[in-house]
Amino acid sequence: MSGQSIQTVLGFDYGTRQIGVAVGQTVTAQARELTTLKAQNGVPNWEQVAQLLDEWQPDAVVVGLPLNMDGSRSEMCERAEKFARRLEGRFNVTYFMHDERLTTFEAKGQRLQAGDYAKNFRERPVDAIAAALLLQGWLEHFVQH
Repeated sequence: MSGQSIQTVLGFDYGTRQIGVAVGQTVTAQARELTTLKAQNGVPNWEQVAQLLDEWQPDAVVVGLPLNMDGSRSEMCERAEKFARRLEGRFNVTYFMHDERLTTFEAKGQRLQAGDYAKNFRERPVDAIAAALLLQGWLEHFVQH
């Protein structure tokens, strides 16, 4: 798929309990949060994923690659890549992996800066915000190249 044919992109912040989802456009190079999907041991409700893909008709998806701070691979990298391959296999969608280091930390910071002092981020998840941040990073990289 050429860079020119990619316009709408969905971003996924993969996790074992929750998966944040965001949508972005290469034309504007902007991303925004959509939703957080529940997952059981990293497995989402695939029907919900199918509904999102059907609604947004993305040209590609971006899945966060949870590297360690030193750039080495974390234990979760393999699981995130497996999730990306499943998206490709089930829905015939092109995927890209993108470094997601510090996106959850930054998402929590944004939530606190906005005055939301939720005691528990599980009650008020930040996964969709983290997905938007990782997708924003991918879009900025994509537009520059």
